[in-house]
Amino acid sequence: MSLRTFGASLAVLVAWLGAVSSAHASLAVGAPAPDFTADAAVGGQPFKFRLADALKKGPVVLYFYPKAFTSGCTVEAHQFAEATDKFKSFNTTVIGMSNDDIDTLKKFSVEACRNKFAVAADAKGKVIKDYDVSLKMVPGTMADRVSYLIAPDGKVAAVHASMDPDGHIDAMLKAAEKLKK
Repeated sequence: MSLRTFGASLAVLVAWLGAVSSAHASLAVGAPAPDFTADAAVGGQPFKFRLADALKKGPVVLYFYPKAFTSGCTVEAHQFAEATDKFKSFNTTVIGMSNDDIDTLKKFSVEACRNKFAVAADAKGKVIKDYDVSLKMVPGTMADRVSYLIAPDGKVAAVHASMDPDGHIDAMLKAAEKLKK
C-alpha cells in the first residue's frame, strides 16, 4: 500500500469513526485536570510542555484530536490558529494533543497550526487515558475530539466534546472570556 493510499484510508477511517462514535468527556467541570509533561512543538521547534508551568501564566485550552493531517483535525487546527490572538487576549494558552509522534507534530505545528500554538505528542497514550478521551471505536491511544479549558487552579473550567471540529473554538473562547471576568 502506498503512503498516499494509506493516508487516504486513514482519513476515511477517522471520518467514519466520527460518524459512528459520539465524543465524550469524562472529566467534568470542577474536576482536577491531570498534570503532565509532554514533547511538543510550535513553529516546527520541539520543546517540553508542562501543564503546571503553563497554568502559572493563566488558563490553558487543552484540546485532543484523533490524528494530525486528517481533514477534521486540520480544519480544527486552522480554526485554533485563527483564534490564537483572541485566546491570548484572555491570557489563555492553547495546546493540542494527539497520539502522533513528535516528528509528525513538528510538521503539523507549521502547516496546520500555522506557527501559532503548540501541539503535544502523547505517543504512548498516557495523557489520553488520564483524561479518559480515548476514541472508543479504536481502543488504545487514539484520542477523541474533546476540548478542555483548565483554570489556573488546575481544575476543569469548561468542556466541549464533539467529533465535529466546528464549535470547539467558540465554546473555548466563550469559556475563556467568562473565566477572565
